[in-house]
Amino acid sequence: MARTRVNRSSTNSGTASPIVGRPDSGGDFTGKFLVLLRDDGVNEGLQAIKEATGLKAVCNSADYGCAAVEMKEADESEVFFLDKLKVAVVDADPTQLGGLHAAAAEDGAIIAVEPERIMYALSEPRHSQFPFDYLRGYKDAVNHLFAELTGDAAEAEGEFEAAAIFADTPQFTWGLQATRVHQSLRSGRGVRLAVLDTGFDLDHPDFAGRSVVSQSFVSGQGVNDLNGHGTHCIGTALGFQQRAGGARRYGCAHRGEIYVGKVLNNGGSGGDSGILAGINWAITNQCRVISMSLGGRVQPGEPYSQIYETVAQRALRLNPGTLIVAAAGNDSSRPGMMVPVSRPANCPSIMAVAAINSDMRIASFSNGGINPNGGGIDLAGPGVAVFSSVPEPFPANVQPTGPGRPWPPRYHTISGTSMACPHVAGIAALWLEARGTGTTAATLWQLLVGNARRLSLPSRDVGAGLIQAPN
Repeated sequence: MARTRVNRSSTNSGTASPIVGRPDSGGDFTGKFLVLLRDDGVNEGLQAIKEATGLKAVCNSADYGCAAVEMKEADESEVFFLDKLKVAVVDADPTQLGGLHAAAAEDGAIIAVEPERIMYALSEPRHSQFPFDYLRGYKDAVNHLFAELTGDAAEAEGEFEAAAIFADTPQFTWGLQATRVHQSLRSGRGVRLAVLDTGFDLDHPDFAGRSVVSQSFVSGQGVNDLNGHGTHCIGTALGFQQRAGGARRYGCAHRGEIYVGKVLNNGGSGGDSGILAGINWAITNQCRVISMSLGGRVQPGEPYSQIYETVAQRALRLNPGTLIVAAAGNDSSRPGMMVPVSRPANCPSIMAVAAINSDMRIASFSNGGINPNGGGIDLAGPGVAVFSSVPEPFPANVQPTGPGRPWPPRYHTISGTSMACPHVAGIAALWLEARGTGTTAATLWQLLVGNARRLSLPSRDVGAGLIQAPN
């Protein structure tokens, strides 16, 4: 997730809008319910739903080629069933809900019932980010000039290099340097990676000639990204090595196979049904990694979703399996306040990613692993002032203030755990290429954690450390 303020009026808009976020009061609900079925009890479970609620009309994702569900039909159905996940979305009223809970209590084919929630993509205001980046670069330039004019090169030049060790260069973003992607011989070739977000700028010149498989799971909206969040995340995970217009390299797995699932609308929000439909679609299409820079706020002591946890477990158990990576959330205000890892990243079987800055410190907004029952951080990724692709024009009210835009059109720097998450997902694709695409998802998890760069920070903040690319 990236950070921003809330604009509730735009969350259901079909027109271009800035990236918007979740209300501070916590998650919203749609009025529908998620019903988790036993792995071997699908027919029994669907029958139990019908008997408990009286609902008959079922929309089954298996009836659509490659699980590319038409969400208008799914939204209008009484029961929407996701075949790979064994989850049903039920449009039940309060009187019918009692029957569902009773069926779940019988220890039969229904394992759990949860309300469907809305999740969000979040992004930091550019006005707070731009002056810092600009002034840091200005300071480095002054130090360098001082060294040349005074001849005191050793001390001043040393300070310049130290300040710039993980700064963007004309060739690479600081994140690619910090994670050793710029030194890796791997490209993600042959690995399918799905990014579930606000869609993708299908006309971005950096992706010309790349194969892109896409599907919208937002009723009434196409895949094209009118928000910007999704294009930025896809750029970080899968951006091409050759950049249009001379921009620096910003993508991790530049030969990975791009799968775009639009699960958040152009206002930056979406219900669980679309997100789960995107996961179901990605698994059906044999995507090995799923990147989700989205979530909903979690309160201290709140348990993780049993449904998302079971979905992630089932994805990991497949042969060879699918790893789900999710942003930890941006609700903290350190050092004074740390907020628990967001939903669904707080599930133990979903890889939760925190954000660090170029000084290898935890980002002030990054959520932490403070809930005792699950909700830990697994890894950290670069998440402050991350340069990547965006649509053009980018929403005018999120342009930076200052003496001018320091990057060319179709690029932007954004901060958030949203930006850290696709670094991890893209590097996961590099590891799959390095170790073979037959590597199981569970083994991939251990590779990422075991090869992380250890940081002088608590594990509740960064887990095993900073994600690192293979040689």
